Amino acid sequence: MGRFYRFTLPILILAGSSLFILPTSIHAQSSTAADSDSGQTSDSGKKNKDNKQDKGAQEQSLHKLETELPNPYKQWLNEDVVYIITAEERTAFLRLQTNEEREQFIEQFWLRRDPTPDTEENEFKEEHYRRIAYANEHYASGVPGWKTDRGRIYIIWGAPDEIETHPTGGEYTRPESEGGGDTATFPFEHWTYRHMDGIGDNIQLEFVDTTMTGEYHLTMDPGEKDALARVPGAGLSELEQEGLSSQADRFTRTDGSTAPLAAGETPESDEEFTRLLQFADVMKPPPVKFTDLEEVVTSRIVRNEIKFDYRFDFIRITNDTVLVPITVEIPNRQMSFQEKDGVHTATLNLFARITTITERPVQTFEDVIRKDVPDSLLEQSLKGESMYSKAVPLSPGLYRLDIVIKDVNSNNVGVINARLAVPPFNDDTLDASTLILADVMQPVASNQIGTGQFVIGDTKVRPKLDQSFRADQPLGVYLQFYNFKMDDTTHKNNASITLRLTKDGQPVATLVKTGADLQQNGNQITIQDVVGLNTLAPGQYHLEVQAVDQISKQTVTRASDFTVTPAAANASAQMTPGR
Repeated sequence: MGRFYRFTLPILILAGSSLFILPTSIHAQSSTAADSDSGQTSDSGKKNKDNKQDKGAQEQSLHKLETELPNPYKQWLNEDVVYIITAEERTAFLRLQTNEEREQFIEQFWLRRDPTPDTEENEFKEEHYRRIAYANEHYASGVPGWKTDRGRIYIIWGAPDEIETHPTGGEYTRPESEGGGDTATFPFEHWTYRHMDGIGDNIQLEFVDTTMTGEYHLTMDPGEKDALARVPGAGLSELEQEGLSSQADRFTRTDGSTAPLAAGETPESDEEFTRLLQFADVMKPPPVKFTDLEEVVTSRIVRNEIKFDYRFDFIRITNDTVLVPITVEIPNRQMSFQEKDGVHTATLNLFARITTITERPVQTFEDVIRKDVPDSLLEQSLKGESMYSKAVPLSPGLYRLDIVIKDVNSNNVGVINARLAVPPFNDDTLDASTLILADVMQPVASNQIGTGQFVIGDTKVRPKLDQSFRADQPLGVYLQFYNFKMDDTTHKNNASITLRLTKDGQPVATLVKTGADLQQNGNQITIQDVVGLNTLAPGQYHLEVQAVDQISKQTVTRASDFTVTPAAANASAQMTPGR
């Protein structure tokens, strides 16, 4: 594409999955060889002035278009994709005229980044929203986690390969590159990425909490974490101890660092321009992968011979995006098993599609559910169920969910058509996710965070669809609360969480926790508890979890019924409280 000095009224053309912006009017200026030197200088100055005026006018025009943008699209632009959208894409999006064009743009935006265009899933999109949810849960500090420096880097580049964390600061031995010697530090974290596309290898980033309030920020100054830097005679470096340098010398450096002077040569990674360039590069949107679009395959539903159950939950990611874990449970007795070499195998093909009320496809996914059972366990296995889970990011709104399951051995088909109403989560209102009662709730390994079935953040949460638990089974309680107000002085919330258990309207147990008890002092709190049931009599129970924001004086409650059945005759399980 040629270079244009000015263009107006762009036309958006979608070719395959590539996006082009073509000008409808082009203005260029040229000079001839006959121009005098003074004339060229005058023309050059005029062109520079015109270019500045044009640029200023364009910026004002784009700002006006952004203020007029409908709120859902403004939130998508400034929250959902703010770190990964390119400047060219942002300009093109702002110049669109109708919501239909914007919806088409958003669809193309994600398709351009799909690493596997030959599949129905968009792993990039799913991973992006998982990262936002993880950042909100782990890096909030007076502002949502996605707005923090750690959250931004995590959303753009994912989890670092190595993290050195000092959550309370304290004693620290400087490396030789920082002058050596012992000192004390503010809380800080050191992240290492073995490789960043477009940047290089062994990228090291440092985040420092100089206010001691949990607000870590990315720093280019390796000396910023030194809590004793301005305390005379404290935390001296090796050269300072030998009298070859002074603490005052740290603050007269011209390379942007306040670390003590090092005895040897400064590593290239610590050079001023290297640090500046790296800081700028890691904040840029990641490279875009352009791909061709694949035709969407649809399926017609003809019969319904397999009966199965399902549920969906709602976990906030951003104001305009909600993570919707969809869980499917198929009774094993509904499956057709074939025996070979003493092993019985059942195979189901699952197809699911989410569409808008105007029948526009939003998400399609398919998978294989396979169950292998030894001959000796087949009879017992037929009394159980097989489960499948898929977490889908969606905007608030009304959708239709179609799920089709086909048994490969018998060709039997099961169908579900459901109304899927995804709720909004507003910034100004204390709100909560759905309450999940789970028969499995446990932390996952660091390399499995956000991946695999039933995983929400760093926890595996498998819902119990019939809400029935034996007395010797664990009862997992998973719930997220959003939008606690922060105290302006402490930068912490003042939250009270109450869990109430009743039976036939009579209280059984009450537990009260605060944000401090849960060690969660951001605007979001996650409840992850495992409740022991071995002291409860069989019967129907009601669990209510209520959050009170003492600052905003708002309250939100989530509740669910569940059943306790007698323990198995040979059960000897022990219950331990969860995180």
